[in-house]
Amino acid sequence: MKYLALTLALLSPLAMAHNFQESAPLPLVKVSDKGELVLNGKEVSYQSWQSSALTGKVFLVQHIAGRSSAKELNAPMIEAIKAAKLPHDQYQTVTVINSNDAIWGTSGFVKSSAESSKQEFPWSSIVLDAKGMARNAWGLNPESSAIVLLGKDGKVLFAKDGQLAPADIDNVMALIKSHL
Repeated sequence: MKYLALTLALLSPLAMAHNFQESAPLPLVKVSDKGELVLNGKEVSYQSWQSSALTGKVFLVQHIAGRSSAKELNAPMIEAIKAAKLPHDQYQTVTVINSNDAIWGTSGFVKSSAESSKQEFPWSSIVLDAKGMARNAWGLNPESSAIVLLGKDGKVLFAKDGQLAPADIDNVMALIKSHL
């Protein structure tokens, strides 16, 4: 029994492999190498982005490594968001793509894909993080996807690094609806 307790104590920090605390603000991060994609007509440009700007709406932040396997991890969460048709004046999804965590030689493709997504979904908020600033500041796992839900005050309502279970998705959707 002692060994089980010791094993669980050693594993618990691994299960919480992020720096998010419920009811606390998102740890501050600034992305200035690339940054937030801005659409001007059909041209995409970049501007510096800071996590401190995430207030005034309910925000779901999806942080993904710049690889398709990471994007697929929490695709069911994004599909649930799309299906809910949430009001844009009260809710926003922010996708932070860590192009520093891309398969070698594919960062150009990651950038091009992000720019195409911005053109297809101009209301979306996409941040291209070329140096992995968010991953480092938030203590996230490499090659993964994290979901962080923020209330209108910018405080964390839910956070998980890795794939969300169906119960997690239900929980996040209920939290979104109760905080709109």
